[in-house]
Amino acid sequence: MSGHADSKRAIFLALGANFAIFVAKLVAAVFTGSGAMLAEAVHSLADCGNQGLLLLGMRQAKRPPSPDYPLGWGRALYFWSFLVAILLFTVGGMFSVYEGIHKLTHPEPLRYAWLAVGVLAFSIVTEGISMHGCMQEVNKAREGRGLWQWFRETRASELLVIFGEDLAALIGLCLALIAVLLTMLTGNLLFDALGTIAIGVLLIVVAVAVAREVKALLIGQGVEPRQRAAMLAFLEARPEVDTVYNVLTLQMGTDVMVAVKAKMAPTPTARAMVEAINVVEADFKAKFRDVRWSFFEPDYTD
Repeated sequence: MSGHADSKRAIFLALGANFAIFVAKLVAAVFTGSGAMLAEAVHSLADCGNQGLLLLGMRQAKRPPSPDYPLGWGRALYFWSFLVAILLFTVGGMFSVYEGIHKLTHPEPLRYAWLAVGVLAFSIVTEGISMHGCMQEVNKAREGRGLWQWFRETRASELLVIFGEDLAALIGLCLALIAVLLTMLTGNLLFDALGTIAIGVLLIVVAVAVAREVKALLIGQGVEPRQRAAMLAFLEARPEVDTVYNVLTLQMGTDVMVAVKAKMAPTPTARAMVEAINVVEADFKAKFRDVRWSFFEPDYTD
């Protein structure tokens, strides 16, 4: 795993922000009758549950290996991250679209609209603080890469999910604020309904994008491309190694499994070759501290 991002910090920031926002939005939705506000309240509540699932996944991922799970539980985190993406799609996105369509066919006038504006402004500030904390961790992990490149290459599924949730929440809040203000200024309830639908579509797009990346991890992705290149360069620079034929990696949550096939430099005895391999493996794990399992196959051909 590149960088030293603290995913748990980002999760707790998002959890605290979303719970405070949920309470504020729910009160405002009851008083105003705003569909966009109700959609945002449900979204925030769903996000609280999602962050709880991510914390559960991080806890499960720390379980030690066993005869039934010889490589540990690291990939359990990917399952919970994928489940969060599904919940974001259904509970957040689909419910918002449904609520917006319902408002189109059964419009209800806004009540205490300025209360909705105040709550949305509070929510934008609170969510902005959460997003800022998330971006601090993302910036540690992306190490100079563009945001989109990091999104496509990262193996930290929990940080990926939090980033997607925070981004969708912040944009969704802005859409809700615009919808409420336009409804207040024009008296046309169509804006409230369209704002609700727009929030739903946004959540669905983000959920699909996040689920696509987590699915790749569930199937079995290797380490990030730049890390694999660094591993290969390290092995090729070792005097004990003559030729590196292949380096296979598998990301297992925060841990990594590596299998190396290489031609070793000539040694006087088989024992000396084994000792050389052991030295390379020890230095390799010291250099790449997330490597938990390494398998080294010496050979003369590929």
